[in-house]
Amino acid sequence: MDIPARSTPQNLWPLLIYEVPITTIETLERKISSHLRRWLGLPKSLSSIALYGRSNKLQLPLKSLEEEYKVSKTRVVLQYKDSEDSMVSNAGIEVKTGRKWRAEEAVQQAESRLHFSKLVGAVTRGRAGLGSIPAPKIPSKRKEKRCQVQSEVRAVLEERRTCKAVGMSKQGAWARWENAIQRRVTWNELWKAEPHRIKFLIQAVYDVLPSPSNLHNWGKIESPACVLCSKIGSLEHILSCCPKALGEGRYRWRHDQVLKAIAEAIAGGVEKARHSQIARKNIHFVKAGEVRKTTTPQSRAGILNTAKDWKLLVDLEKQLKFPSHITKTSLRPDIVLFSDSTKQVVMLELTVPWEDRLEEAFERKLTKYEQLTESCQGAGWKARCLPIEVGCRGFVAQSLSRAFSTLGIEGRGKRIALRAVYTTTSFHESVTFPCQIGFSFTPQRAPCSLNRRSTGYDSRGSFTENFQWRPSSLKHGFNEDGQVTDVQ
Repeated sequence: MDIPARSTPQNLWPLLIYEVPITTIETLERKISSHLRRWLGLPKSLSSIALYGRSNKLQLPLKSLEEEYKVSKTRVVLQYKDSEDSMVSNAGIEVKTGRKWRAEEAVQQAESRLHFSKLVGAVTRGRAGLGSIPAPKIPSKRKEKRCQVQSEVRAVLEERRTCKAVGMSKQGAWARWENAIQRRVTWNELWKAEPHRIKFLIQAVYDVLPSPSNLHNWGKIESPACVLCSKIGSLEHILSCCPKALGEGRYRWRHDQVLKAIAEAIAGGVEKARHSQIARKNIHFVKAGEVRKTTTPQSRAGILNTAKDWKLLVDLEKQLKFPSHITKTSLRPDIVLFSDSTKQVVMLELTVPWEDRLEEAFERKLTKYEQLTESCQGAGWKARCLPIEVGCRGFVAQSLSRAFSTLGIEGRGKRIALRAVYTTTSFHESVTFPCQIGFSFTPQRAPCSLNRRSTGYDSRGSFTENFQWRPSSLKHGFNEDGQVTDVQ
């Protein structure tokens, strides 16, 4: 029986009507996972949690056969139990699934969890305020109740995956990325993307790339030292901590590419704000005895909609000089956005750190520009400092999403901007990584002019860059086609 990665009703129907034990399903899933790893070019050591996890920071469009099997069996139990025919509901029909897992016990566990959640009520999660999370609804119809029980069965399975992932030091490191936004890969992206890009992204997230440290652990090379320096060449060291790579400007080059993508999104927002009307707050009075008419809530206006003369300065190619008519300082934020008519200035500082240090980078940059913000406010300007972070593996921090919302970039424009940012980061990381495990790095950047309405565009109206890299004499790493070569 051929069961593809994306389970369909046609595939699940035989498993639903026949008495197939759970051990057979587990055997089938192991075979499916093995073929999926081979199809995606992933190593055998990659856990199946990376393929089927729903709460992972990198979510693939794959479904677990075991999960779909258990949910379908619980659906059968609920159909027998909640049947309108008393002869069926009281018949005591048992759904056989083997001795390792029983569908009736899973239904009882899910119902008890739902009952407990109703007793507890709404619980605050993360940094959300009180009342921001609605209380769980009690379903009134049988179909809604069945759907809620099935969702709870999925939640139990996902909790087990998460608990197992937390115990993994490398492949479960994503569980500590509290401020990173979850990234979902759709089937459309999976089919259209180049194979080695998807392969690199998955391997980078779960730290199974052929770094010197991993190659040493796998018995491929004798020394785990970095090619550029004498320190241990772990993935964290290669992507964010190598002092020689920092001195040669490799991290700066990656930082500039991400900054260009963000500057393009902000420049588009500035251009859109120039052709839009300034939002005005109208006060609607209600006469005595009348009822206030409910109106549809309008989208919150951002900072860009409060002025027409915004000027954008970006620290690219040419060193940015902070506008002297605002205040004098030696600091150089990555992006400065100011309006002379409304006396507003917005400073954005980009950091591309290791994903575990997103919050640390935010606090460090906020402290660094605190004095400059106070100096601008003392000069009579409305100053805001917005530190933004993008992980070196392409995961956008929540600070960047908040910054776009504060500026007024919302909806589809915001989604496109975020997608462009993490796509740019992942692309340039796939270039930086092979250069640090045995390939020379010779980027050639095209000059970027920032004089077109001070928006950060070049003469053609877009940012451009060219890069070249060629293999060195080392025998391991990536070849010119972007594929990993064996160690000789």
